[in-house]
Amino acid sequence: MTVSPDAPVGIRFPLLTQQWLDLTFIHWAVEPATVAHLLPTGTVPDIHEGTTYVGLVAFRMHKVGWFRLPGVPYLGSFPETNVRLYSVDTHGRRGVVFRSMDAARLIPVVMGRIGFHLPYLWSRMGVRAADDTVTYTSSRRWPGGRGAYSRVTVRTGERIDEPTELEHFLTARWGMHNPLASGAAYLPNHHPRWPLHRAELITCEENLLTAAGVPAPSTAPVSVLYSPGVPVRLGRPVRLIGL
Repeated sequence: MTVSPDAPVGIRFPLLTQQWLDLTFIHWAVEPATVAHLLPTGTVPDIHEGTTYVGLVAFRMHKVGWFRLPGVPYLGSFPETNVRLYSVDTHGRRGVVFRSMDAARLIPVVMGRIGFHLPYLWSRMGVRAADDTVTYTSSRRWPGGRGAYSRVTVRTGERIDEPTELEHFLTARWGMHNPLASGAAYLPNHHPRWPLHRAELITCEENLLTAAGVPAPSTAPVSVLYSPGVPVRLGRPVRLIGL
């Protein structure tokens, strides 16, 4: 089954609204068996042509807002860098599993950890654009994991008119699988089709993957992409029942 580049359903009454801006997607291939134990109960690694992937995704979160209220300009706008894996549940819902979510605002970090049981971590971060390059930096503060860091610089390239099946697989993910205190849940999202660009990886110095329990990559990334971003709606969590 191929991944749809378009969201399957709309979200009329969003739980959260936000914008994801200036994203860089870096992906490495990994054997499914090496990461299966890192996924929530009720999910397994999502596989493309026999392989699954780990992603390092750096971006700017912009104007996070509750329900249909206007997004918050300061507390709701901050750099973020995620380590994520790819999952599918027995209902066929494909998603991502976040292993770590470094963010530069303490209050959203605390809210994400308490309210959604997401692995948010407070970090000193920056995003700097100059000509056709974008640099993302991250240095972890709290909780734990001090010494975890990343420094990524990419050179953005031409717009991709027809993304490949793999590029859709890595970017068109219409929800997340997340462990909750009462069991795993699926949190859907909706946004326009990704505007994707080729990108050249200039610098990638990081230890976020190993800090998240993912094996250190032994090869170069198989995919490096850039997107100027999309507006996003997040729906309410759905319990993974009947698994």
